[in-house]
Order: sequence, then structure tokens, then C-alpha cells
Amino acid sequence: MIEEQTKSYTKKQIFKTLHPWVQKWFDSQFDDFTPAQKKSIIDIHKKNNILISSPTGSGKTLTAFLSVISELTSLAENDKLEDKVYCIYISPLKALDNDIEKNLEEPLNGIEKIAGKKLGIRKAVRTGDTSQYQRQKMLKKPPHILITTPETLSILLVAPKFREKLSHVKYVIIDEIHSLAENKRGVHLSLSLERLQHLIGNYTRIGLSATVSPLKEVARFLVGYEYGVERNCKIVNINYLKELDMEVMCPVSDIVLADEEDTRLGMYDLLDDLIQENKTTLIFTNTRSGTERFVYNLKKMYPMNYNNSNIMAHHSSLSKEVRLETENKLKEGKLKAVVSSTSLELGIDIGYIDLVVLINSPKSVARALQRIGRSGHRLHEKSKGRIIVTERDDLVECSVLLKNAKEGKIDKISIPTNCLDVLAQHIYGMSIENPWDIDYAYDVIRKSYCYKDLTRDDYEDVLSYMAGEYPELEERYVYAKIWIDYKENTFGKRGKLARMLYSTNIGTIPDSSGVLVKCDGETVGKIEESFMERLKKGDTFVLGGRTFRFNYGKGMTINVTPASGPPTIPSWFSQQLPLSFDLAMDIQRFRSHMETRFEYRRSKEEIMEFIYDYLYVDDFAANSIYEYFVEQYKYAKIPSNRCLLIEYYTGFGGRKFVIFHSLFGRKVNDALSRAVAYVVAKRYNTNITISISDNGFYLSSDGTIGGLESFRQLTPENFERILASSLNKTETLASRFRHCAGRSLMTLRRYKGESKSVGRQQVRGKILLKFVQEMDDNFSILKEARREAMEDYMDIKNALKVINMVASEEMEIKTIDTVIPSPFAFNLVSQGYLDVLNQNDKGEFTKRMHQAILDQIKDKLKDIY
Repeated sequence: MIEEQTKSYTKKQIFKTLHPWVQKWFDSQFDDFTPAQKKSIIDIHKKNNILISSPTGSGKTLTAFLSVISELTSLAENDKLEDKVYCIYISPLKALDNDIEKNLEEPLNGIEKIAGKKLGIRKAVRTGDTSQYQRQKMLKKPPHILITTPETLSILLVAPKFREKLSHVKYVIIDEIHSLAENKRGVHLSLSLERLQHLIGNYTRIGLSATVSPLKEVARFLVGYEYGVERNCKIVNINYLKELDMEVMCPVSDIVLADEEDTRLGMYDLLDDLIQENKTTLIFTNTRSGTERFVYNLKKMYPMNYNNSNIMAHHSSLSKEVRLETENKLKEGKLKAVVSSTSLELGIDIGYIDLVVLINSPKSVARALQRIGRSGHRLHEKSKGRIIVTERDDLVECSVLLKNAKEGKIDKISIPTNCLDVLAQHIYGMSIENPWDIDYAYDVIRKSYCYKDLTRDDYEDVLSYMAGEYPELEERYVYAKIWIDYKENTFGKRGKLARMLYSTNIGTIPDSSGVLVKCDGETVGKIEESFMERLKKGDTFVLGGRTFRFNYGKGMTINVTPASGPPTIPSWFSQQLPLSFDLAMDIQRFRSHMETRFEYRRSKEEIMEFIYDYLYVDDFAANSIYEYFVEQYKYAKIPSNRCLLIEYYTGFGGRKFVIFHSLFGRKVNDALSRAVAYVVAKRYNTNITISISDNGFYLSSDGTIGGLESFRQLTPENFERILASSLNKTETLASRFRHCAGRSLMTLRRYKGESKSVGRQQVRGKILLKFVQEMDDNFSILKEARREAMEDYMDIKNALKVINMVASEEMEIKTIDTVIPSPFAFNLVSQGYLDVLNQNDKGEFTKRMHQAILDQIKDKLKDIY
């Protein structure tokens, strides 16, 4: 049973459960326990499973370890500490692992000083970076606290000598569980935890999380099921004890009327002021390229304030050494500012931060709270964050996001289920441990939250693939990894190299590298693989200020030819974080409230009053939001959660656009746009260009599109089938299949000490995909590639909600013809053109379009002012 922990214990009650030396050490460091500790330590002592969700800096890590350290201290005092692992700590980041090891030194050394003797409690990090010498040392003297990653844990489960050392594990702590639960690393970990439980029996599971929702689902993910019934777990939910000091800031008084250059300079001036007012500022951009750009421009524009020694960048493309140097300098308080993409979101100890600045929308409430929670790292201290916005869609988005953050409304995470590629990898791992009974293995697998609904058919299909029961695959060098004895109903490993193959190809994170772009045999630059996935033959995009047409891809190289005209795929697409569906729906509700007030002919004063009441914004921001909405209302209609607006517009050269004002987030729009485009292409036999954003999507063509009729063809019954069909010959499916083939060991990334390059994996993946599609269109790994594309990469679940809302008439559809794109469509349509314009032209273009709309609606505006 999953239940919220309501009981809070006193310091006296907690001390009764702790060893006297641990009590003394705690008293020398702290006045009292934090709220999270008061609700958790005794339950951990009682060996209850627990999920602790509380803000960064609220002592979560010590909460998890205190009972463990206390127990180890008692054993050490009585000379009963054996050479076994008692506690496993798992985190998603190697950097966090190293941090934890350092942070454990303080209590362990402090307790030894109080004891007046060596206690010999050992802790050690074991990851892919651990040297062979260190590993051997661990076998002779295993750490009592093992600090590791999900991938290394699954390797240890098949290491015969180390497995013995795990037989006494009593606690498993999973840190930053929210960041694992929403992807395949979490799925992989959930199966490892069940295999560990099968190996050693029950142990206490402790999950540590920052702000996350829904907590009950994350708790179920943590503890799993016992024959269909969820295991017991207490949830400790400490809500924002640190009050949030958050503001949305605008660098100029009117975002639209301001020059692009004025906005840019205003933003840097505002950023510089904020940095100078504080001792240490952490700045988050949403992309790695943005991170580099901000560091470069701050140093260039304010040479008196910034240099190489007081401002640094931190992102995943930088070398480990550079990242470590930045983290250490930050901890030592030597840096005035650090600019990061997403790499400093998780709980690496980075010392004291006064202020967190977010450049543009973080796209979800949870991410905003996670980032802003990095500031004010002392208990009961306010977390201080500022979000700087530079355009109107972002302004509305961030204002609603801020409202939700202050009111504790957090977007829900989605946990992937029934991933057949991860299952294949684990079946191989299980077969290496020992032969298994097929039915018993099925029961163990279904104890994982992620596989509780796994069908027997899917399970047997994966077994069949792993056992080489598709002889055609041998032609493509895919060989059997296990044997099955149907008489005895058992399976086991095949071949002497099984453990080596498994250990060197484990994990769920696909290899990736930049994709080379070649034009007439010459390399013109690199794009990201995720950007390549969007490309279809004939698409045009901008690279280094020039437009190119995509011809074909081979491995990690694509062939292009020069092109003219606006690009069909905006180049900024690939790195952007997607807007969460929950936040998107809340923005739609705000739109609906605004429309109602215009319909009832409320005055500007009344509507401004409503904006102040509803959102937490300043005068600049409120005025910009009002102007934006009044223009949309007078010129077109306001799309909202009650109305899906479809806008027909003819662009330059007679090109037709059908714009869907579907503010549901990019993952949902990806699914909807592909399905509609597929119907259009089938009906009218025409080439369709798609462009999507969080706020909507457009289809564009020289021929007939028929947007409304085509959208009406999508029903709750046929949507999934149409979307699956639309994926068949795309780079998206090819790329997902390559990743799934790697995880399921169809493609070995490493073999006998040699690594296969990403390019070779890509080529092999495409050949295999074509082969598998012809062999059996329902083959388990192909099925998984489709599931991953539709459920994880896109968001079919919420796209179906939208289709149902339209079918049930909960959301009506309205259409409109426009001469100039409406204000809400402007960002989406102009993006294609703006990619080929330089900065100054962009500003000019924006102002001209805005003026044209004002001219169109000036008579209508007189009614309001």
C-alpha cells in the first residue's frame, strides 16, 4: 500500500534510534532535524520503503544515510562488520556519485573521532570509469556503502564474484529518481532492482526526489509489485518550505514594438545588472549553443566585469575536466556567474548560489522549480529566481508557469512501460546468472512497475527473438543469445562470450555524435542527430546562414544541395525542450478567460485588473499580454481549450498554409501534424511541408491541402493506426529502430574490444530495419521502435485526448482565412522565413507584419480604447 507519511518525530524520538556516537556527531553539526528528516529517519530505521520528495538543499541525502551509518557504526563497534555490501546508492550522474562519496567522509570521519578509534566503515564509487585495479581491490575488500549508476548495477548482477558480496544488501537508495523514472534508464533500473530482490530477498528501498508529480506513481515505480499488488511505501512530501521569490522580467516595455537589437541589448544589460547585484549567479539557457553564446557575449560586451576566471560555461559537450573545474570553482565561491544548459539541474553540490536566472521558458513547472531550487542552499531560505523573456508567446507561457509554480501545480511525468528492447537485454542478463524457468522469470519481470502489464505474447516474442527463432536474421549476422528447452520450460545463456558481450553492450543511452552535412563532396557543417530525424527528402533547412535541400542520409552523413526560398524545417528545432501538456492546457484556460472578458466587452482597466489578479506579472508584462490578446481577438479569434482554430493563409509565391492553433506542446503537435499530413498526402497526392512548435503546427503546400476535412478524418478509433503508418519511411523510425536494435543486442556496439562507430551502427540499423519490415512487420523490436516513437518521442496519449475532445465536441473547431498570419500564428509562420534573414531584417520584418495587422484592425480597436 502506498500512503503519505503524516507522522513527524521529535529530535528525542529520532535520537533513541541512532547510535550514541552518531547522535553526538549530529549534535555537533546541526541544531535540529529538518522536516524531511523528522518524517523519514525512523521509518528507514524500521526498514520501511520510503519516497522522499523535498526541495534541493533540504538534507535529503543525509536523511537517507543517517540510519544506514548508525547501523554500520553499531556493527563496527561490536566487530560484526563483515566484508559485504550493506547499502547501494544509485544516481543518474557519475559526478553526483563522486560528490556523495566526498560528502560521506565528513560524518564517517566525525563519528570515528568521537569513537576515538578506527571503525573501518568503507565506501567506494563503482562506475564505468573505475579502474581495473580499483575493481580488484573492491573484490578483496568490498565497500560497505557502494555508490554506483543503474548500468553498473546490472553488470554487477552478472559478475559471479561480486554477486556474493551483494548477498547482505539491506538498503538501496535511488537519488534523483524523477530524472530516471521518465526514461528507459529508469525502466532498466526497475528490472535490475527486481533481479536483486530475487537474488537476495527483501531490502529497504529509499527514493530521493526533487519536485515531481504524481508522487504515488513514482512510489509505485520505486517499490514495484508483488504478484499484482503494489508493495508498501511511505511518501514524505515536503512542500516548498523555502518560499519562492520568482519573477518574470521583460527587458523592454513593449516586446513587439522594440527593435530586435534593443531587445537583445536590453536583455544583456538586465542580465549584467542581476549578476552584479549578487555574489554568485547561475544562468540556465535551454541549449548548449545558447550557453556558449551568453558566456561569449557577456565577456565581449562587459570586459570590465567578466573574464575567463570569473564566468564559465557548463554543458554536456564539454570535457569532464572542464566541467569539474567549473563545479569546484563554483563551490569555492570563485565564480561570479556560471551559464549552463541542463547539466547543472540535478543535485551536484555546487555550493551557495544567490540567484538563478532562466533565459526564456524552461517549458515545465517541475523544471523551473528544479532549476530555481539550486539557489538559497540553506534551509528556510528563499529560492530566488528570475525568468527573462524576449517574445510574447514566451511571456504568456512563463507567466502561467510562474502562477502554477507558486500554487504548487506541477506537471505530471510519464513513465515508459513494456519496453521490449530493455526486456531483451535483461533476459540475456538473467540467462547469464543461471538457467531460469520461463514462467518464474515472467513473474519476476512483472514485479517491476514498468512491466506489470506485460502480455505473455510480448514476453514470448522477445524470448523467441533472443533464442534465434528467426533464422532469416542470421543472414544479417544476428545470432541467438540464449537457448530455450520447451520440454523443461527453461532458458539459459548461449556461448562462452555471453558475459563479456552483455557487460560491454549494456545500458539504454544510445551512442550519438554530430551528423556531417556534405554538399558536392565537401563538408559544410554538422547538425544534431535529433535534427536529422525530422528531415524528409526535399526538406530545406539553414546551416551557417545558407539554405540547403536534404537529399538522403547514409550513416552519420547527409547529402544536401544548395536551395533558395524559406526553409521548411526551422533550424532551432532540434535542441528545444518540449512544453509539457499540463502547462499547455493551463495556458489554454488562461486564453479562454481572456476571450470571455473580450466577449463581455470588459474595459481595458478591468481586463488588466484580471491579469494582475490571475498572474504574477509587472506592468510591462501585463500590458504586453493585454495588447497581444486584443490584437488576436480583433483580427481573428482566440484559440483555447474550448476552441481549436484552423487558419488558412496564402504566403509568398502563392504557397498555401493551413495553421492549426493547437497549443498542446510540441510532442503532441508532432503526433497530430504527422497524422494530418499523412491523410492529406493520401487524399490529394501532394507533397506536404510540416512545421511544428509548442503552440501549434502548420501544413504547407503548393497544391490543395484541405486542412479541416483532413483533420476531421482522424478519429479516436483510427488515430493510432494512421500515426503508425505515417512513421514507416521516416528518419524518426529509422533512428528509433537503431537505438532499440542496440539496446536489444541486435546490433553490438562493442565487440571483442572494438567499438562500432555511430555511422556504422546507423547504416546497419537501416539495413536491418528494411529487412525486419519485410520479414515480420510485428517483430518485437520493430514494435518497440514504433512504441518509443509514438509514446516517448511524441505523445500519442495526450494527442488522443485532443482527438477525443474534438470528437465529443468538448472542443469546437473554428476556421478563418487571413491575409497576414494572425498574431498567435505569427511566430510559427515567420520562423521559416526568419531563418534566412539576418538579425536586423528580422526586427524589421516583425515590425512590418505587426503594423500591417494594426492597420487591418484599427477600426475595431477604436471600440475598445
